[in-house]
Amino acid sequence: MATIVYNLFLVLYSLGIRIVALFNPKARLWLAGRKGILKRIKSTIPPNTRKLVWMHAASLGEFEQGRPLIEKIKWHDPEVKILLTFYSPSGYEVKKDYSGADYIFYLPMDGASHAKEFINWVKPELVLWVKYEFWYHYLNELHKQKVPLLLVSGTFREDQPFFQSYGKFWKKMLACFSHIFVQNEESKLLLESINVNSNVSVSGDTRFDRVISIAGSFDPVPLVEKFCEGHRVIVAGSTWEDDEVELIHFAKANPGIRFVIAPHEIDKESIRDVRKEFPKAILYSELVAGKPMADANCLIIDNVGMLSRLYYYAYIAYVGGGFGEDGIHNILEAAVFGKPVVFGPIYDKYIEADELIAEGGAISISNALELEEVFNRLFNHETEYKWRSDVAEKFVEIKAGATQKIFDYIQANRLLTN
Repeated sequence: MATIVYNLFLVLYSLGIRIVALFNPKARLWLAGRKGILKRIKSTIPPNTRKLVWMHAASLGEFEQGRPLIEKIKWHDPEVKILLTFYSPSGYEVKKDYSGADYIFYLPMDGASHAKEFINWVKPELVLWVKYEFWYHYLNELHKQKVPLLLVSGTFREDQPFFQSYGKFWKKMLACFSHIFVQNEESKLLLESINVNSNVSVSGDTRFDRVISIAGSFDPVPLVEKFCEGHRVIVAGSTWEDDEVELIHFAKANPGIRFVIAPHEIDKESIRDVRKEFPKAILYSELVAGKPMADANCLIIDNVGMLSRLYYYAYIAYVGGGFGEDGIHNILEAAVFGKPVVFGPIYDKYIEADELIAEGGAISISNALELEEVFNRLFNHETEYKWRSDVAEKFVEIKAGATQKIFDYIQANRLLTN
């Protein structure tokens, strides 16, 4: 019965996407990217490709989480072929030219026939599923074909379906994994509470390894460096309109402080809206084109892929998303550079946010008045600023190592030796 309900959900979901695509650009990309997808996969990936590792990531954040592991696998054995799939256009459209993977596609819509056709063609020797997204037919088909399937950097909460009275169908999906690597002990204990315990390890979060790698190979951004030179700077990353509303008053009241804002959405309409909110702003693309900075005190980043480097130039980092229902974006990209991190009140799904607040490297604010008080305090109290900065940097350093733990498991269990 549960499978019937799930299949009905897939039909309704597919129909809903087609309706939403009439007025939503992302939905249109989602549809266009999957048009003839299985045929394109078959024409691109040779049959019976040996040593193929398939990693699936929901979006860009999950890709960055899984990236250290596939790069380590590829470095260890260059003959391995990496197949990377995305669910969301936010991941695929940004990383479709990523050189670390041999094949990059949208994940075909879940379904028994799609999953079987896809897996029978690509014949992966190892599958890495990053953090979440549980598509039943794919997981079930991999399990039936006895393909090693690892969940990487998983995190679980009491409110998820697995732990509810109606969660039997969801528990069945967990049983498809050969091994589940979770971020913390709390997730492991939750899984034990539903008798999922024989194949669970606490490995930590591979994102720590990723941001440490980014910081270690930092590549300067000369135009941003010039804009920031001689000023204290607030870098606001992955912001939404609700975040920007909280920042506006402080920016207007403090024209001597420079802002670098990297909005989460960079379509023309979104960039136009941000520019209205910050009238003394210049776009990064305008700097590239040679437009003088004049009296601009705000730089709006109208491209994707630069944010992780921008936090290097911050005195204080503000990470967006905390005023929306999905919660904050990646705070580790800022913390690794030893920057105090400020974000909105919605962060309950993010273990690292709770932990960094508890340590003192991050502060959550609920409104513009709190934001102003926190920013002023950090700008004016050097001792507190230095303490929070040191805490943030050390927090990331001591959390490294998840990638190596998972790779060691792959090696010890000879999952890539055939």
